[in-house]
Amino acid sequence: RRVPVSPEEVELELRLARFEQLMARRPLLLNSVLLRQNPHNVHEWHKRVQLYQGRPEQIIHTYTEAVRTVDPFKATGRPHGLWVAFARFYEDNGQLDDARTILSKATRVRFRQVEDLAAVWCEFGEMELRHHNYEEALRILRKATALPAKRAEYFDSTEPVQNRLYKSLKVWSMLADLEESLGTFQSTKAVYDRILDLRIATPQIVINYGLFLEEHGYFEESFKAYERGIALFRWPNVADIWHTYLSKFVARYGGRKLERARDLFEQALDGCPPKYAKTIYLLYARLEEEFGLARHAMGVYERATRAVLPAQRHDMFNIYIKRAAELYGVTHTRPIYQKAIEVLGDDAARELCLRFADMECKLGEVDRARAIYTYCSQICDPRITATFWQTWKDFEIRHGNEDTIRELLRIKRSVQATYNTQVNFMASQMLKVYSNATGTVSDLAPGQSGLDEMKLLEQRAEQLAAEAQRDGPPRKDKVLFVRAEAPREAVAALSQQGNPEEIDLGDEDEPEPDG
Repeated sequence: RRVPVSPEEVELELRLARFEQLMARRPLLLNSVLLRQNPHNVHEWHKRVQLYQGRPEQIIHTYTEAVRTVDPFKATGRPHGLWVAFARFYEDNGQLDDARTILSKATRVRFRQVEDLAAVWCEFGEMELRHHNYEEALRILRKATALPAKRAEYFDSTEPVQNRLYKSLKVWSMLADLEESLGTFQSTKAVYDRILDLRIATPQIVINYGLFLEEHGYFEESFKAYERGIALFRWPNVADIWHTYLSKFVARYGGRKLERARDLFEQALDGCPPKYAKTIYLLYARLEEEFGLARHAMGVYERATRAVLPAQRHDMFNIYIKRAAELYGVTHTRPIYQKAIEVLGDDAARELCLRFADMECKLGEVDRARAIYTYCSQICDPRITATFWQTWKDFEIRHGNEDTIRELLRIKRSVQATYNTQVNFMASQMLKVYSNATGTVSDLAPGQSGLDEMKLLEQRAEQLAAEAQRDGPPRKDKVLFVRAEAPREAVAALSQQGNPEEIDLGDEDEPEPDG
């Protein structure tokens, strides 16, 4: 027995069914609205195809409508993507002839940019490669790079892209790869030469060409290719070509064509920016060491220390010192150390001074080492370079005497006072700025606001000097060196003070008291 249904229930079911259908169609309807607002929106056309997944007829209809509607000069997105996706749809469904027809039509479209047409040609060639039609792929790429009836400059937007495609490096690069893999040596060489003639090569293309010729045994031809590439570029783009060229030339000829190699290095260094000079100088110096003269190599290293970046000078001096020691001996490194210490910054100079002094000490030149320590002490603030002063102290304990250690302490106090004066001067300048900003000078010396600023600074310097003398090492009459006239009780009392500057010279150095 059927249950009667009221008209209201029927109406409700119908409305719910319509609502569900509307919700199911909502993405497509929204897409239609957006395409009506902008029919040249490539992204929305791709999205519409996705909404029709599983319905091939609708997909074909959508792609057909899209390529008819979208104007490449008004398109939002890359319009060639519609043609490529349309052809890929046919290819995925096994209709290769239809895919070829689509891509052939795409190559005749007047795109806005040459890159779009180049992408279509490359996709055409890749499709043939995917189906192992290698000869067809070569034919397609050769056709794409053929000279048009009317040549135009690459960036001349008034000309159709078909007249400018012959200068597209993307198509030429793919053709070069295919020729190198599938063609003959002569056809590949012709492609690379054509790229260089059109002046569209990149440094990587030049290097690839040189390596290709080298693999087939044409070494001089490869060097000519590098030279043609060098003529096309300037620094810094030419850096990789020079590095490859010089390395290959030296590896090929060694010392057999030394003068020619030297000319190449000098040509490379002419106008070379400091950022790229280090590698070339090291190659040049190695050439001279292995096949030339040692003094020429030293000259190259010396030039390199002046030509590289300031941040690389320390490393360059280290290499220079090491090679000079190996070729001539450590005594020939002295002028190099001196030059490095003069031109490098304080941190690097300090490190080299320690190495220089250590070398002189190993050679038995104690006085030279002491002179180096004395020179270096002028750039060593005792508050932050305790390692240096401890090294010097250890050196004097091993090789010095009472007078040299006294001199060390004197120099240390002098350097400390110098740095204190510098810090005090900077502080006074800051106080001066602060006092000018606040309109008062009385903070520098309360109750003496009538004095001029120079007197205030002098008073402050005297105060700091007194503090430094109070905190510094003991006075000369209390230096812990035992003299003949000093009683042992006084020496024992002084030794209990725990002076940080105390140096134990050992019992054997103590003179015997008189009587």
